[in-house]
Amino acid sequence: MYRRLLAELADEFWLIAPDHVGFGRSASPPVEEFPYGFEKLAEVTRGLLDRIGVGRFALYVQDYGAPIGLRIAADQPDRITALITQSGNAYQEGFTPFWDLLFRHAADRAAHEEEVRGMLTVEATRWQYEHGVPADRLERIAPEAWLLDQAGLDRPGNQEIQLQLFWDYQFNLEQYPRFQEYFRTHRPPTLVAWGAGDEIFGPEGAKAFARDLPEAEIHLLDAGHFALETHGAEIASLVRDFLRRNR
Repeated sequence: MYRRLLAELADEFWLIAPDHVGFGRSASPPVEEFPYGFEKLAEVTRGLLDRIGVGRFALYVQDYGAPIGLRIAADQPDRITALITQSGNAYQEGFTPFWDLLFRHAADRAAHEEEVRGMLTVEATRWQYEHGVPADRLERIAPEAWLLDQAGLDRPGNQEIQLQLFWDYQFNLEQYPRFQEYFRTHRPPTLVAWGAGDEIFGPEGAKAFARDLPEAEIHLLDAGHFALETHGAEIASLVRDFLRRNR
């Protein structure tokens, strides 16, 4: 997801974009061998930062990255120089009807598992990229983006990993008050660059940051969930300007 943003900003900033366990080129042990959950993914990510010697850093979160990164920020606030969120939710207002099935699955996993598996098909993956995108920008979405995502989902055992994380997501909501207290207490400089057409985490989730971070810079872009695919240049410009002012 960050391939173009990394290329755009690498002339000025040191950038780290890890694949989490079960994703990308990171290891993907079966669910019987690794306790998949957002608390564990945050623990592994903290371990990576410590191992490569990262002290203080700006944090860019999107979707699953929010409950991972914000755990680290709330636990170790002195390490965070700035926060950037792109559809990285931290408020109840951000949830859309997309989540209704997932919350039913959280309450009764067996009853809804087969239906939730439908969210892991190629049609569903393509929808995640294309919904909310203006017609004149759809051609900017490279098919290999969602096809590569689907190739990862189709690896043996990966659907079970995704189902486990879908189920575990419910516990992230219990962390929201702690995240919001972190915002109020530590006031990290914050940039919000969010797709106004995002039907997974809606724009009300972006606006909610202003409640605890009144100085947050909030930008609603004419984009969907993966706004970097269609508005990469605009977001890169916002990030560069923001980080220059908040090193």
